[in-house]
Amino acid sequence: MVSAAQPFMEVESCRSYIDELYSSEPDKCLGAIISLKNSVIGSNRQKGSVIAQGVVTRLMQLLQDKTLPVEIRTESAVTLGSLAKGTENHVKQLIDLGLAPLVLNCILTSGNPKLTDVCLRCACSIFSHPNAPFDLIYRDKQTVGHLLGLAMQSVSNQICVTTILGSSCKTTENQAMLCDQGGLYTLAALLCSQHYTVLMPTLNCIANLAYQNPNVSAMIATASFGGKSVADLLVGLMARDRPSDMQLSSAKCLTYLHRAGAIAPEDPKILYKTLPCLVVLCKKDRPCEERVLAAETIAYLTEVNTELQRLASISNQLIPTLASMLHCQPETNNNTPPRNNDPLVVANMKQAAFRAFASLGANDEDIRKKIIETERLMEEVVCGLEDTNEKVRLAAVRCLHSLSRSVQQLRTTFLDHSVWKPLMALLQGASDDILSVASSTLCNLLLEFSPAKEPIMESGIVDLLCSLTHRADPALRLNGIWALMNMAFQAEQKIKSQILNTLGTDQIFRLLSDSEVNVLMKTLGLLRNLLSTKPHIDHIMALHGLQIMQAVTLILDGNHSIDVKEQALCILANIGDGDTAKDYIMSNDDILKKLQEYMSHSNVKLQIAAIFCISNLVWKEESGSAERQAKLKEMGVYRILQQLIMTSDTLLFDKVKIVMTQFSSDA
Repeated sequence: MVSAAQPFMEVESCRSYIDELYSSEPDKCLGAIISLKNSVIGSNRQKGSVIAQGVVTRLMQLLQDKTLPVEIRTESAVTLGSLAKGTENHVKQLIDLGLAPLVLNCILTSGNPKLTDVCLRCACSIFSHPNAPFDLIYRDKQTVGHLLGLAMQSVSNQICVTTILGSSCKTTENQAMLCDQGGLYTLAALLCSQHYTVLMPTLNCIANLAYQNPNVSAMIATASFGGKSVADLLVGLMARDRPSDMQLSSAKCLTYLHRAGAIAPEDPKILYKTLPCLVVLCKKDRPCEERVLAAETIAYLTEVNTELQRLASISNQLIPTLASMLHCQPETNNNTPPRNNDPLVVANMKQAAFRAFASLGANDEDIRKKIIETERLMEEVVCGLEDTNEKVRLAAVRCLHSLSRSVQQLRTTFLDHSVWKPLMALLQGASDDILSVASSTLCNLLLEFSPAKEPIMESGIVDLLCSLTHRADPALRLNGIWALMNMAFQAEQKIKSQILNTLGTDQIFRLLSDSEVNVLMKTLGLLRNLLSTKPHIDHIMALHGLQIMQAVTLILDGNHSIDVKEQALCILANIGDGDTAKDYIMSNDDILKKLQEYMSHSNVKLQIAAIFCISNLVWKEESGSAERQAKLKEMGVYRILQQLIMTSDTLLFDKVKIVMTQFSSDA
């Protein structure tokens, strides 16, 4: 058994050549570097020992000293490059010591081809690490241009440059700079390489270059090399005789081009090449890592297009194939490779399958039904909500959210599995990502026809939803107010009072001033649902009438869209439907004048909403209608109605006619 101290003892036994690293005699120093290099090749244990001994700093000093012979600098770079091929932790330590900017500077300034190549290989290892200082690569166009210039000098350079540029391409600015410096044409040429080791990082670079960038993706889709477009070259790399990971990377590139709008969903390259390729790569006979990436790419490919969702759902048993990924468990068989025993691999499989199901079921009721009826699917979703891995929980709740759009399933399967219970548990102390999707799902479960609505309301959800409306994230504010709006629809008075008291009129005012128009609209929707049913309207207005009228006035006076103002007028119409609540409108001359203004508005929707409010105020069968009619006639409301009866809009005509019949004939 190897003791913990042994690595350091091995280095100590070679202390002579480590000491000679600091020698002022070039030959001794060079010999020491070569000995050190030979000692660490192929041994992660030795690499860790050397790094721990602080030798890296001396190697970096030697590398950057331009007064030293180039052989010393080159061998130093080779040794550092060998250390950079160690474990992720080894590479992180090298990054923390500042090796990345040093080797990059050597690449840019060295006039020696061998030294440049060695530093490029070292940089390749460093910038493959997730903690690498990627901003160094795209700090200026000269750096990118210089790297692209090196790419065509050798196969080794092509591998290194595409790896570095691809790994570092993180932002739209990076993507634009890489294109501006001619990177697209270099990458197009490299797609014709005969070397697998060149093609794979090239494909990764193209994928990162295209990701969520419509302008760049359009250029990629139309670029060509050797008479073939990049898109066609990518299709060629998806051929069945190509390695499966190459097929997958090519499909990923085409998926990104499609999602960025550069290739239409009905294009044969998407319908008949990319999608079928990804479906095949999800099959059980594929390696776990490939199945995961294929399922995740399918999720992204089909996320927003109904036709692609439909086609994928009937392609080559995809739904059962994805379901099999959910049933995967860590194996205990000693004959199974350790990789397949890894719980992380199992978690990744489940996460990818849930994400794919979420996309497939996003829009089509028949697909959702097919997914839900898959054996043990809902049990796996419920288990996923309780998984110890947060990414699995997030993917599971996304799947649940997609499936919760089904009215039929809310009434049946969701009720049978009581999915609201694990969902409510998930909301407690959840991250913002999970909270956002879980609260969106909750909005659907709180719809009036959902059997889960009542038990959710009884579980103390109001406090949580009201707290969401205070969050900085607009999505959380929207979900909070949206769920409250759904909860208030046709609810009992005690529920409405609880919502209003917990939320508070001050918060309602803040939400009505929200910069997000969707939050504003749902807040108005909440007020409409609260102010429904005569006794509820009168009760709420008796408690909060002045504040609610101020809120409505705020909207009608503000610079808002037609839809927003229509909602405010509908709230007034609901208030006008109350028995005692009517007085809040009739005693407010400013509001009455606004109703007159909107009756004559250029937008028919606002005219109809205003007239609906007038209708509720003058309905002749209700107490006090004669006095209200007289006041409105005196203000000129009836005269406006007489003018509007000449309208050519049939809906407006019908509304005006109904209101006019309510007025007594003697005024």
